Amino acid sequence: MKRVLILVNHNVVIYNFRKELVERLIHEGYEVYLSCPQGDRIGELISMGCKFVEADFDRRGTNPLSDLKLVKYYKRIMKDISPDIVLSYTIKPNVYGGIAAAKLKIPQIANVTGLGTSVVDGGILQRISLTLYRLGLRKAKMVYFQNNSNMSFMKEHKVVKDNYHVLPGSGVNLNQHCFEKYPKDTDELIFTTIGRIMKDKGTDELLTAIESVKKQYPKVRLRLIGFFDDDYHDKIQSAVDSGLVEYIEQQQDIHLFIKESHAIIHPSYHEGMSNVLLEAAATGRPVIASDIPGCRETFDEGVTGLGFEPKNAESLANAVIKFIELPYDKKVQMGIDGRKKMEKEFDRNIIVNEYINKIEQIIK
Repeated sequence: MKRVLILVNHNVVIYNFRKELVERLIHEGYEVYLSCPQGDRIGELISMGCKFVEADFDRRGTNPLSDLKLVKYYKRIMKDISPDIVLSYTIKPNVYGGIAAAKLKIPQIANVTGLGTSVVDGGILQRISLTLYRLGLRKAKMVYFQNNSNMSFMKEHKVVKDNYHVLPGSGVNLNQHCFEKYPKDTDELIFTTIGRIMKDKGTDELLTAIESVKKQYPKVRLRLIGFFDDDYHDKIQSAVDSGLVEYIEQQQDIHLFIKESHAIIHPSYHEGMSNVLLEAAATGRPVIASDIPGCRETFDEGVTGLGFEPKNAESLANAVIKFIELPYDKKVQMGIDGRKKMEKEFDRNIIVNEYINKIEQIIK
């Protein structure tokens, strides 16, 4: 039986966005091993047929020297498991898993799910990160990117040469995120933001913008769903106390929350491809998102969503107000058109088939 080892930095990365690939691999007769830190979804992944090997590392740590121990860890588990191929996602598994796989001459398929703050912000951290990327991906059989901008950046900086391909993000499960009838017309429009609560997800601009919006439209509701990746506890609690936002802790299933919403707001600074926006559109909800790579691909301006300038609270507020003032029928149609776009361009089966074909090609 052929073995696949999957390296990720968080169990949600696999369960929420790549579960279908795991199911297909198991169905095709592969033995699937998963290595990541312990998490809430591990039990369900094991029940599906995965074998779990716990990894212990700080997914947001920025000290490469302390992270080099990951190479030793990955080499050890690769020797124990003897996988036929390694699939890696996110920077640390891509880099350190890639270095280990190269040393042991095990083929690797890497997926760059986004460039990350250390690369985007420039400076010495960018130079270090790009050097590590070159080391980690130099022997990869295939490097998948989630948008053309990320791919062009990595080509320009000589991280990849000819072993790359752009996928439509992680795609979206069109059955799990089925189309839902649009909510009723009301003054109490519900906007929802789903994701990690941190600076790079546009939390500051979101709070400033909604304060401005509520001065004109006081009945509008903003729900913030997710866990704290930066120290925003006091700031969010203050916003909740003042009636500015409603905070809901991270949810395992967000479909119901999307269904209840009139639109999803996503003010991120950078993305690989926003899964939240794909899931929102699949459900039939318009999106209001930063005009950045990884977001702009998920909607058609004025047709299925509205874009705004990243890191600009005024631009975000204007986009929200523009949406509020659209006729109800237009909002409904935006949702319908968003679903059609997902069916045509972002069906997760596209990604699963690409992976299966590439794996079979590499280890035939």
